[in-house]
Amino acid sequence: MKLENYEMHLPSYSIGEDVYGQIQDLCRPWGEKILIISGEKSWAAAGEKIESAIRKAGFSLLGRELFGKDCTYSGVERLRALPAYQEADMVFAVGGGKCLDTCKCLCIEDDKPIFTFPTIASNCAAVTSVSIMYNNDGTFLKPHFFLRPANHAFISTDILAQAPPRYLWAGIGDTYAKYYEATISSRGEDLPHFTALGVAVSRMCVDPLVQYGPQAYADNKVGKVSDSFEQAVLSIVVTTGIASIFLTRDFTPDYNSGLAHAIFYALTAYPVIEEKHLHGEVVAFGVLYALLVDGQEEEFLRIWQLNRKLGLPLKLADIDIRRDQFAETIHRIPEMSDVRHYPYKVTEEMLTNAMERLENM
Repeated sequence: MKLENYEMHLPSYSIGEDVYGQIQDLCRPWGEKILIISGEKSWAAAGEKIESAIRKAGFSLLGRELFGKDCTYSGVERLRALPAYQEADMVFAVGGGKCLDTCKCLCIEDDKPIFTFPTIASNCAAVTSVSIMYNNDGTFLKPHFFLRPANHAFISTDILAQAPPRYLWAGIGDTYAKYYEATISSRGEDLPHFTALGVAVSRMCVDPLVQYGPQAYADNKVGKVSDSFEQAVLSIVVTTGIASIFLTRDFTPDYNSGLAHAIFYALTAYPVIEEKHLHGEVVAFGVLYALLVDGQEEEFLRIWQLNRKLGLPLKLADIDIRRDQFAETIHRIPEMSDVRHYPYKVTEEMLTNAMERLENM
């Protein structure tokens, strides 16, 4: 593959308990007038501290708008038409992945400065150069790629430690999946530099979480900011984001997904998955299948033990799926786009054998 004049932008971020104190120095070069776009719960969690930092810095706050429900193009256009958005020098995006993705699609396309303030540690949206777009009915549409990520991410461990622990819990599963899916989908290939770098970085999506994940989850349950908690947050938000920037391009094969995500998307045919379970929770379960199918016995046992410590799913019943339902799903999984770029053909027999192994553990 020959690429000419390829442009790559790495994320800029700050992390810590008092990170909002850096707003004045990091945002001042871009102007004075700020529009905040957030979700309701995220603003309740972080709004007071952000408003205090804005006042202390002497900025002008034009107002606050809700981003909507999903990251949709119609939602982006609604925000773009707001007079406050047109007047603003910069946007502060405060919330979870869908809010941050909406604001990135709005601002980066307009070349308007955007600063992200994640309020849950379940994903890497704060630092990535892609937005996951949905249809107006809430179904997945496509990824929308940008040349650069947000101008800066303010990752407040104090705010994140107060967030519901289930988001960190699910984020751990979605994060360690990055390493296994990237290494399997790229196996045996002569990779361009940026993809090879992404695969190498993805190792840091699993090792710190095996080491720090259980303690980080325990600390999150009591709202404690600890070194273990910060290390887990860095893996989920920053490391995964950097790996994604290198692995996910609209002109290369998809090295950013794999069998674990194929299993998740196939199981969304059953409403209970979306109604009762988080994305990363089900992906964590799918990683066990991916490792068994790939014959990685040592890694399978390592992740199985980690899931057991954290209470992540180990059996179909843990995600409210019956064996007969999974058997009905098995024929769809090998045809999913997530395993289209795989070093071998995933078969129904592989998945059936993995199911029997897991259910009898």
